[in-house]
Amino acid sequence: MKELKRVAILGSTGSIGTQALEVIEEQPQLFEVEVLTAHSNADLLIQQALKFNPNAVVITDESKYAQVKEALASTDVKVFAGKAALEQVVQMDSIDVVLTALVGAAGLTPTVKAIEAKKTIALANKETLVVAGEIITQLARENGVNIYPVDSEHSAIFQCLAGEWHNPIEKLILTASGGPFRTMPAEQLAAVTKAQALKHPNWTMGAKITIDSSTLMNKGLEVIEAKWLFGVSAEQIDVIVHPQSIVHSLVQFEDGSIKAQLGLPDMKLPILYAMAYPQRAATTFPRFDFINYPNLTFEQPRMNDFRCLPLAFEALAKGGNACAVLNAANEVAVARFLNDEIKFLQIAETIERTMAQTSFIAKPNLEELIASDAEARAVAGAVRF
Repeated sequence: MKELKRVAILGSTGSIGTQALEVIEEQPQLFEVEVLTAHSNADLLIQQALKFNPNAVVITDESKYAQVKEALASTDVKVFAGKAALEQVVQMDSIDVVLTALVGAAGLTPTVKAIEAKKTIALANKETLVVAGEIITQLARENGVNIYPVDSEHSAIFQCLAGEWHNPIEKLILTASGGPFRTMPAEQLAAVTKAQALKHPNWTMGAKITIDSSTLMNKGLEVIEAKWLFGVSAEQIDVIVHPQSIVHSLVQFEDGSIKAQLGLPDMKLPILYAMAYPQRAATTFPRFDFINYPNLTFEQPRMNDFRCLPLAFEALAKGGNACAVLNAANEVAVARFLNDEIKFLQIAETIERTMAQTSFIAKPNLEELIASDAEARAVAGAVRF
């Protein structure tokens, strides 16, 4: 009998984390839960720990430690609190796979620690590679660690490249749903409300990533991620809008041939593929049927109206700490939009102003990237309209 893969889920109470637990529950012959972590959602973390009985849990909001500790007192689950505990727990000998599903730049340091401990990484945290792609990929190479992408687009590319590792990539084509405002006239975008932006047409995701999808920043972050995951230049990456979200992404090779990966929009598929790789596990997930989708359509993204996507390409071309600044400014701008402090189009404007005002470092180390992140957050928070 094959040994179970022991999984640590960083961010187990978020959208990806909860779906990963559903996958584990559906595949008891493949996985067991070793570690669960959450920031402040103590109630859900407690429920998950009681159900899956992990070796350990971490609540990074230390004010919730007593609540979690007390609730799990009758179990064998070890309870830790704080960011330092998160960085330590990923190094446990008993972990085989670390699924990084934390939101934002918070995922960076724990991922670094997991790579240094030679853990296989299933990466659902875009910001890790956006902020520190060069450092992370170098560190993974040095430690012989595989990073398997969980994003549906990068999972699609990864699947298209199976058996093609020796063949140079001519172009990566990332597909985007276009978000809820794909067909909205430009003059109406200024009046977009938070409620409208939180309604994604195809995917069910957390608030931050749903807003990123509506501004096309999500696709911008994925472009940066793709560069580091697949070793291509910005010029080799295209973005195409595909409203049905069935073709998850495509790879074009030097002979002109294109491979695509298709499927219904369901994050459980890329989560399972990353955690089970190289095995494909049998599932009862709904199957895609061409008859139900007689028309798959494609169109150019509206770069002039959705400025976040060109800003991401700009940051990638500039290099250095520019992508870290872009990411930090976006996190602050999205939070301010969700708090009704700024308007929809001011998200991109906040990012653009922050990129212009934050110090540029051409060859940053990890500490400098963390400092750039902090500086950009301060600048973005101070932008006034």
